[in-house]
Amino acid sequence: MATFSIGTHTHLCMFHHFRNSRLSLHGLHSLQSSPPSLCRIRGPSLLRNHVLARAEDKARGSSTSSPQQFQDLPTESGTCDPLCSLDETSSQDFEDSYKPKTDLLKAVAVFAAAATGAVAINHSWVAANQDLAMALLFVIGYVGIIFEESLAFNKSGVGLLMAVSLWTIRSIGAPSTGVAVSELTRASAEVSEIVFFLLGAMTIVEIVDAHQGFKLVTDNITTRKPRLLLWVIGFVTFFLSSVLDNLTSTIVMVSLLRKLVPPSEYRKYVSLLILGAVVVIAANAGGAWTPIGDVTTTMLWIHGQISTVQTMKGLFVPSAISLAVPLALMSLTSEVNGKGQDSPNVLASEQMAPRGQLVFSVGLGALIFVPVFKALTGLPPYMGMLLGLGVLWILTDAIHYGESERQRLKVPQALSRIDTQGALFFLGILLSVSSLEAAGILREIANYLDAHIQSSELIASAIGVISAIIDNVPLVAAAMGMYDLASFPQDSEFWQLIAFCAGTGGSMLVIGSAAGVAFMGMEKVDFFWYLRKVSGFAFAGYAAGIAAYLALHNLNISLPTTLAEVPFLSGS
Repeated sequence: MATFSIGTHTHLCMFHHFRNSRLSLHGLHSLQSSPPSLCRIRGPSLLRNHVLARAEDKARGSSTSSPQQFQDLPTESGTCDPLCSLDETSSQDFEDSYKPKTDLLKAVAVFAAAATGAVAINHSWVAANQDLAMALLFVIGYVGIIFEESLAFNKSGVGLLMAVSLWTIRSIGAPSTGVAVSELTRASAEVSEIVFFLLGAMTIVEIVDAHQGFKLVTDNITTRKPRLLLWVIGFVTFFLSSVLDNLTSTIVMVSLLRKLVPPSEYRKYVSLLILGAVVVIAANAGGAWTPIGDVTTTMLWIHGQISTVQTMKGLFVPSAISLAVPLALMSLTSEVNGKGQDSPNVLASEQMAPRGQLVFSVGLGALIFVPVFKALTGLPPYMGMLLGLGVLWILTDAIHYGESERQRLKVPQALSRIDTQGALFFLGILLSVSSLEAAGILREIANYLDAHIQSSELIASAIGVISAIIDNVPLVAAAMGMYDLASFPQDSEFWQLIAFCAGTGGSMLVIGSAAGVAFMGMEKVDFFWYLRKVSGFAFAGYAAGIAAYLALHNLNISLPTTLAEVPFLSGS
């Protein structure tokens, strides 16, 4: 899995899911809101090209297209609703890509695998060799996830199928079915908390983005001096990602970079790709020091391995250093040189949606309030996230009441654009890992590591390096299953290092994180270009961050913060 193609398969669909669900449906809504006369389409290829163009425009941060844009489409007699038109498009795509022999082989392979699985599950060998059977199935399933594009199987479906199969084997090998059901019930409750949290957070971010709320941040970046711009972009992304997820932060900032300075100036003074690489490193570093900044830190926080204030105090400085070191090194390279020239602020020409500032403030406040809600009530974090979503839902319904042309700004339309496939992938992976934990397999692996690798710091650091190749979600989930709070208490050095390493380690390869894959897709970045130009800087930042954390921890130094003085936050 050290090759580009394999690693890409591990992470690429996360960006595809985000772009397809978020962008294409956005274009579909614009079609739906257009007058019926605009739906008279001459041919499916014309509509397909236009919808794809709109998706690209959205990825570049363009404002929502108006219905008039569709007036240039040639028409003919006969009308067709948008869904029908898209069906025609899908049919044309199907005809272009249809390969009977290949599809037949895939169908045969699927039925053969299902038949083999059914026979194997009923075989006594599975009951007698539960651990081996589950380990083999997990490996096969994970290989299917890695090669999802080659096999043309969505990784979310593979993950769900793997989870159900693993729990089926667990029910056969458990002392009784009741024991397996009890374990599954407990695991489902824990996993559901993470999924509900992610769905709520993604919806809030989508609502803010639909209102162009992030313009309040990006409009304030006015410098064109290359070296200064490098640092400004880096730390704006760093703090933005600490509240948003690193994927959304990357898409927002890369879209900004395309508009901030004309392409000719980028080529003359600073490489757009270098700035984009800075965004990737900053997004991953920024997500590592807050419990809501990255899905892995959220997992650790929800399950009690880390707390809010101690994580922020312990990881802010290492995370900042893991960004500052690459920025300092990049500033010395020939890729960043010369003096920038003043250019018109093209961002000012884009209009924020009505009451966008209000929605941005409420949405950001809802995200930040989640840890406070947990500390005040003691309820799980996803309840605080659902509270924020409910408030934002009522608010957008109220401020857009009677505005039929702005339905896309409301929560129901936002729900159709969020990455639900990604959430189902997390569900499948986390349930799969929990089955291995219930069977005791992860505990056996932990005992083996303890016997052969004495240093917990080395284990955590290795997880970060591996996360540059393998998705960090199953790695962190496995670590949580291998080591309990009795082995390493809450906020121990091990758990904080896991949070930091899993979050920042993915920057070492462009395929190592959702942020990197998003950047790769948006700017057509070559894997080997990133390896030559960026990976060394990212590794230097990663190593410097770990060294900084260990030095601060051993010297009992933490970032002084007024939050530590707030009684209701000290234990959150």
